[in-house]
Amino acid sequence: MIDTDLKLEIVLPKVPDIELVAIQGLEKMGSYFGISEDKIGEARVLVTEAIINGLEHSGGDNPYVKVEVTMTKDKLIILVTDNGKGFDPESVPIPEIEKKLSSANKRGWGLKLMKSMSDDLLIESKPTGTKISIIKNLS
Repeated sequence: MIDTDLKLEIVLPKVPDIELVAIQGLEKMGSYFGISEDKIGEARVLVTEAIINGLEHSGGDNPYVKVEVTMTKDKLIILVTDNGKGFDPESVPIPEIEKKLSSANKRGWGLKLMKSMSDDLLIESKPTGTKISIIKNLS
């Protein structure tokens, strides 16, 4: 095992289940460092939500996301950047569980999940795209 960091960079187009490509890389890196399955499971959710949100909500004509995953034995940094129209993160409503359970639309949990499962989350959005930066402590 090495004491340095590993970095995976990939550009993903909007294709069904394309997030699995990034997840496989994440899993391989986690296995290499001996990261617990619990922490890798949480990291899978973070990566999946960030990629799917970027591809579904960017509003671009040719949606794609650039994914950068940097991992050490102690820390995971996930950067997901889209080329869309941007949004105001403060305007996204926080889902209320009772309303969601009784609603036909069960979706809309992505940002809340990412905030609750990460150790730090930063969203930078402008009219040319959005960048989500996530830090997850692994030790």
